[in-house]
Amino acid sequence: MTAASPQANARAFPKAVLFDLDGTLLDSAPDMLAVANRMRADRGRDPISLDLLRPHVSKGSRAMIGAAFPDLDASERDGWVQEFLDLYEAELGLHGAPFEGVEPMLAALEAAGCVWGIVTNKPEYLARKLIPLLGWQTRCAVLIGGDTLAVRKPDPLPLTHAAELIGMRPGDCIYVGDDERDIVAARAAGMASVVALWGYRLAEDDPIAWQGDVLVELPSSLSEPGAWPATR
Repeated sequence: MTAASPQANARAFPKAVLFDLDGTLLDSAPDMLAVANRMRADRGRDPISLDLLRPHVSKGSRAMIGAAFPDLDASERDGWVQEFLDLYEAELGLHGAPFEGVEPMLAALEAAGCVWGIVTNKPEYLARKLIPLLGWQTRCAVLIGGDTLAVRKPDPLPLTHAAELIGMRPGDCIYVGDDERDIVAARAAGMASVVALWGYRLAEDDPIAWQGDVLVELPSSLSEPGAWPATR
């Protein structure tokens, strides 16, 4: 990432920021590991490590099932998704926590009058149960889940709909995410984007190739207005 210019250093915080949830605001991999290992234990298998599962978390439940059960045929994974989600609901918020630096970053945005919300591919009912556990229920201005609308990321509609609900133009918002589909959705929505390098990625992922507006190593960097890209 290039050093910020003097103009960037003078930049104010954006008017509105929308975040991905898992791998961006929340380190939910420990919760997901508990789920995967409960499923493995029920089938007489040994537990797997966090390092094995962690890169797959942002790819969704099917990807995590595949990582936990690599011998499972891809066509069979759909039949295991509801079990995964039911177990995850029981483990929700018990092991994971916001990434270090997220809370000060959110506080800095709020102090500057910035509105923030969440657009995630997690099912909405799970996201809505999780937000109060994090103490964000009165702070998060909008929450869009993966099944809130007929489409989900990388389609831009969840982002543009979230902007509409908070009374902002898409171009006044910035989207922050750790997966390529986050950046694709932001670009299609007409939003500037931040690639959250602290999140979950497979070894073959190339975040530079996603062409986000800025790549940021740590949430704490976003406590400074100069780290944010200009809005559209």
